[in-house]
Amino acid sequence: MKVIAFIGSVRKKHTYESTEGFLKKLQACGNIDYEMVRLSEYKLGVCNGCKLCLDKGEELCPIKDDRNLLLEKIKNSDGVVFASPNYSFHVSALMKQFLDRLAFIFHRPQFFGKTCTSIIAQGVYGGNKIVKYFNFVGKALGFNVVKGICVTNLEPVSEKAVAKNEQKIEKLAGRFYKQLIKNELPQPSLFDLFIFRMSRTSMKMKLDENFKDFKYYTQKGWFNSDFFYPVKLSPAKKILGRLFDKLAMKTV
Repeated sequence: MKVIAFIGSVRKKHTYESTEGFLKKLQACGNIDYEMVRLSEYKLGVCNGCKLCLDKGEELCPIKDDRNLLLEKIKNSDGVVFASPNYSFHVSALMKQFLDRLAFIFHRPQFFGKTCTSIIAQGVYGGNKIVKYFNFVGKALGFNVVKGICVTNLEPVSEKAVAKNEQKIEKLAGRFYKQLIKNELPQPSLFDLFIFRMSRTSMKMKLDENFKDFKYYTQKGWFNSDFFYPVKLSPAKKILGRLFDKLAMKTV
């Protein structure tokens, strides 16, 4: 199986080293091939908010950079790691720039069945909120999300801190590997179902064939499906799904 790690740090130090340690422990769990992608080595433009990718299609984006190259790496992988230092209590500018270039996928999720997690390297505190952010982002993109970790590297890094970090990394590798080999499509939560049914119904009423989102949902059959992917909903969820559709029709 193939795992891609995107490194949002220019320095080849704490974030990089923690991610490399994670990948090596993951490799020890089973037959895993991995690649570490340092975003600083790729050309990433700044999104100008023109919305062409959202309304008409990502292929019309005026920014010519390495977005598609990086996107292909995700498509050809089974798992993804988002690794970032804690800068100003959020992801690094590099990582945010990368995620902004994938904005259209939040509208048209496509990574179902793939697994993702996150590693945050920080000096003191605040990283747990960044982990929650990555959990949200991963799910919105379609991934099966394994809750990430924060490693603390306040310099000089004590032996106790090193041992604690290694323990966290080893546990994450085990959890990630278990999810990775499952390769399953999980049951949607009520919130997941609510978001899907509300958004697709409002989209069907507001948009038409002139919009990429509408065409994408039509091609995928999502306007008539229970969820993004084939899943057997319980009778209660089926009823609630229909109620969510009706609610969306009233609120549009």
